[in-house]
Amino acid sequence: MKKAIITVVGKDKVGIIAKTAVYLAKADINILDISQTVVQDYFNMMMIVDLGKTKKTFDKIGAELAKLGMEMGLKIRCQKSEIFEKMHRV
Repeated sequence: MKKAIITVVGKDKVGIIAKTAVYLAKADINILDISQTVVQDYFNMMMIVDLGKTKKTFDKIGAELAKLGMEMGLKIRCQKSEIFEKMHRV
């Protein structure tokens, strides 16, 4: 299993989770875990996903998610799980 962490941050609006999930499903990327909150109209979501079955490269996924985020007025980032874990180690 190749895990990645996807984060989505920005002003809350209808369809953020749906559009992100549709992209992932079409790319054959499975959502393993998801957490989202809205604080004073600001949306924050973190997903752990499995990239094991996708045919897309990690760089292409990151670029396409970033573009999707820009289209929605959000910041979407995709990080390899091992890098994310090292960056956030206490």
